[in-house]
Amino acid sequence: MFNQASAWSQRALAALRIVAGLLFLAHGLVKLFGFPAGAEPGQQELFSLFGIGGAIELVTGVLLVLGLFTRPAAFIASGQMAVAYWMFHFPRDPMPAVNGGDAAILFCFVFLYIFTSGPGAWSLDERGSRRF
Repeated sequence: MFNQASAWSQRALAALRIVAGLLFLAHGLVKLFGFPAGAEPGQQELFSLFGIGGAIELVTGVLLVLGLFTRPAAFIASGQMAVAYWMFHFPRDPMPAVNGGDAAILFCFVFLYIFTSGPGAWSLDERGSRRF
């Protein structure tokens, strides 16, 4: 049974990478373009702290979905989420359930896992490495 599960591990890692990348991309779209309308925090000035964060989320989200430059993108995204938690959430309250930082913590560690594990299946990184 566990051997069958192991056979799917690279696909499960790819699914985690793609879904996390899409969610991260969605956060960037809200900050950069205000899409979808009404989502918090809404469109931000590009050269503000939230605007730069949105640009990082947009770019790294796309790269993660494609599985292109996966490790550097995941490392940057993980670092951004660590900074976001300690800079914006923790000062409100140390408890994530109170300060709303549980998603930042989860993103941070999911991206850290992807950084250490690689892209998994279905990635452009993996396709490019087979050619050489």
